[in-house]
Amino acid sequence: MASEKVFKNSKRWEDLGDGVARQIMGWDNQIMMVKVKFEKGAVGAEHSHFHTQTTYCVSGKFEFTMDGEKVIVEPGDGLYIEPNMLHGALCLEPGILIDVFSPVREDFL
Repeated sequence: MASEKVFKNSKRWEDLGDGVARQIMGWDNQIMMVKVKFEKGAVGAEHSHFHTQTTYCVSGKFEFTMDGEKVIVEPGDGLYIEPNMLHGALCLEPGILIDVFSPVREDFL
């Protein structure tokens, strides 16, 4: 199944605990867009996956770790995360990230 249209209030937020929530914005078999909301101090634990990922910072301030290297990400900044790269994030100021994955993250559905 694919999602074709998204309105900000038409999709439910999934509480992931510890100050993180996500909203699946749209997907098909090849691509998925996810909005992720963080409270200050919330952590996106370091992990890796076979998906290609891009991340765009809508609001807030984050410290990303990518393959052991730290980078500060603020509104308007974006990242490319190659498949199988170890990465994670610490939220320094409450904010929202938009993650895009290819192929779809079936584990999120």
